Amino acid sequence: MRISFLINSAYGIGGTIRTTFNLAEQLAEQHEVEVVSVFRNRASPLLAPDGKVPVRYLVDLRRQEATYEGDDPEHKLPSRCFARHDGAYERYSRLTDRRIGDHLARTDADVVIGTRPGLNTHLVRQTRRGPVLLGQEHLTYSTHSPRLRRELRALYPRLDALITVTEKDARDYRKLWLPGVRVESVPNSVPDPGLEPADGRGKWVVAAGRLTRMKRYDLLIRAFAHVVAERPDWKLRIYGGGVERAGLRELIGQLGLYNHVFLMGPVSPLEPEWTKGAMAAVSSSFEPFGMTIVEAMRAGLPVVATDCPHGPGEIITPGVDGQLVPNGDAEAMGAALLGLINDDEKRAAMGRAARERAHRYDPATIGERYDRLLTELVARRSRFRSGAHRARGSLVGGAYAVRNVAGAARQGLGYVQKNGMRAAVVKARTV
Repeated sequence: MRISFLINSAYGIGGTIRTTFNLAEQLAEQHEVEVVSVFRNRASPLLAPDGKVPVRYLVDLRRQEATYEGDDPEHKLPSRCFARHDGAYERYSRLTDRRIGDHLARTDADVVIGTRPGLNTHLVRQTRRGPVLLGQEHLTYSTHSPRLRRELRALYPRLDALITVTEKDARDYRKLWLPGVRVESVPNSVPDPGLEPADGRGKWVVAAGRLTRMKRYDLLIRAFAHVVAERPDWKLRIYGGGVERAGLRELIGQLGLYNHVFLMGPVSPLEPEWTKGAMAAVSSSFEPFGMTIVEAMRAGLPVVATDCPHGPGEIITPGVDGQLVPNGDAEAMGAALLGLINDDEKRAAMGRAARERAHRYDPATIGERYDRLLTELVARRSRFRSGAHRARGSLVGGAYAVRNVAGAARQGLGYVQKNGMRAAVVKARTV
């Protein structure tokens, strides 16, 4: 089987990039696999697999290279194919439309996999007839803007399958009318770090992730103030960089925690840092999945996490491998941390359970699930060469599009009368 991943950029560091390479490398054990990166902004991928999976790019954005295309006139014109309300829309252009279109029109892959909403829309609009079209959702339907939801509702019926990383998100998509589209949840994979697990003796709580508002490290720092009041011998390390760093540093000073809470900055690889801790903490207000939760568990750490939508509740079993606390409750977070800090035996047992239960996210396990799914989808496609599913998907998508237009018109975009029927006039550029 020939499998082609389409990704925004394979040259950075991020959850989607990591999980794409993990999956691609695993599938490459039995299939021909490639990763196609729309953009290239450095010499080589930072998270590239070990040579089994070729990586190629479509648009070069390395300013220092003679092949730089950022000044191409087509790159100054907005995209007509990429989903307009995807957050990465401003990066896409007529140039990317053409390059992605050429790739999808010529690909000899049996399966083409898109890795974000905007790229999934390219799949259904530009792929030649034949390959299985599989869209991945690494975010969630509930957090997409209403406008993006309307776009996807009109285009996703033309996919063959849609894969989410949590069952809760899959249920949201199943509520849509997507006849013939297989909607499954398959979590991200996280490799075994290949290190001795944490021994639990270091009096450190470890957290990691981008320093953004969604991660709510301000809540974690306030929670840790409760910990320090009772157990000043414990300390907190937060790994990662981001726009919230200055504000978090100021908060640490205000609470007098400068000897207890440390902003460690970005670290790569992160795996050895987990093993230095005794437990992990996740304070996010929202998590599409929770890669850091699984990474900590693989290192043998129990995890205390906010019970925010989607990820944590599907990964952590409270009282077994960690604890869940109400979303946004610093006092409850502090109490849960103290509960494990003050119980060495319970903390050690949870750490062992966390490491054992994290095996379900092993790349081999996740790869096997994908392998079965892709084999079934390719077999189904071979039985229905007539393209009936795509035709039906186009009709369903068209019905959604008409409803979208009518809904927009009711919101004030205007109506005109034509042939005795009311027709909506949408005062916006056609996507």
